Amino acid sequence: MSAYEEEMETAGNLGRKLGLNRRQFLAATTGMAAVAAVTAAGPMKSVARAANGILVPPPRRGIILYTVRDAISRDPLSSNLPSGFRAVLQELGRIGYAQVEFAGYAQHRNAEGGASLESVEGARLLRGWLDDSGLVAQGNHGFIPGSWPLNQADLDRFKLHLEIANILGMKHVGTGNDPTSSAYKADWDVAAEKWNALGQIASEAGLKLYTHNHDVAYSFLLDSGPLDAQGRPTRSSGIRRLEYFLQNTDPKHVWLEMDIFWAHVAQYKHKAYTAPDGSAQTQIFNPLGVVQAQTMRFPLFHAKDGKINTGTANGYDMVPFGTGDIDYKSFFSEMGAKGYHNPMYEQDNAPGGTANPGQSLQYAALSYNNISKLRG
Repeated sequence: MSAYEEEMETAGNLGRKLGLNRRQFLAATTGMAAVAAVTAAGPMKSVARAANGILVPPPRRGIILYTVRDAISRDPLSSNLPSGFRAVLQELGRIGYAQVEFAGYAQHRNAEGGASLESVEGARLLRGWLDDSGLVAQGNHGFIPGSWPLNQADLDRFKLHLEIANILGMKHVGTGNDPTSSAYKADWDVAAEKWNALGQIASEAGLKLYTHNHDVAYSFLLDSGPLDAQGRPTRSSGIRRLEYFLQNTDPKHVWLEMDIFWAHVAQYKHKAYTAPDGSAQTQIFNPLGVVQAQTMRFPLFHAKDGKINTGTANGYDMVPFGTGDIDYKSFFSEMGAKGYHNPMYEQDNAPGGTANPGQSLQYAALSYNNISKLRG
């Protein structure tokens, strides 16, 4: 057994002591206990209440596959490490994860199924591998049409993604990008109109459409005069871009996935704005407060940890979950609707490159163990 395999075995054993994965959970329970464990929101709350303060119940422990993208894109013919979707899903299930969020459907061309699984046939392959690994697909950072009004090609591809999501058993479908990168109110009005329409299409397919944020989405919206030479506002009323988006989208059709790391970066970076009267204003962003105000609007989170480093522009360095300074115990304890949310571990810089090709999966094991230890 290699050093990597020994480390994975140790981490996996600890993960199983701290919380069963979905397959093990189902195998270890019978009758109504098993039914309650795999039923959505309502019954899952009863699981959380019975868990003696466990903040992320075993069936809610997830990972976005972007974190281990190096392993998925690795050539299985040139490495003895887990490579491609099938092997990586097996490894994540063995570690203890119960659910995954996809970041597209591409893998190395030599992996089973070929380079792209963005098709009905590819989705059926993936669904079988998920089931075999004891994993549930919860969402995807996938295709959102660029056109508005929608052209036929974009609409057809969007509907294909909804069909793929349903084959995979997802409840949510989304994107890794903000609804718009613009700072201007007019562009956010268009984005809200577009997302309301897309959200309704997704709802008709039985899915919840969500958008994922980075820090700039929580910077201040330019919505007040005076206007610049292009007729655009230069000042802000003090509302943040994504808060405006929330106010102008239908809660029955549009949801959000907060990246808790980037929300804390926004707290550090986006503090000041120029008010309509020209005065300089300061307002500290409160990520937890945004969630508490409408907690059911945030069915998914990216649980990404950060270590404070004020020598950088972001104020934080990304680190494995549980090794940073973000207060996840308080966040998960106080956000409301315990047992409803789906935290997905993410770490953008987890891949170790050629120097440490097993690092992303090692970090996935470490982070799973730290997520399972959270109590509150």
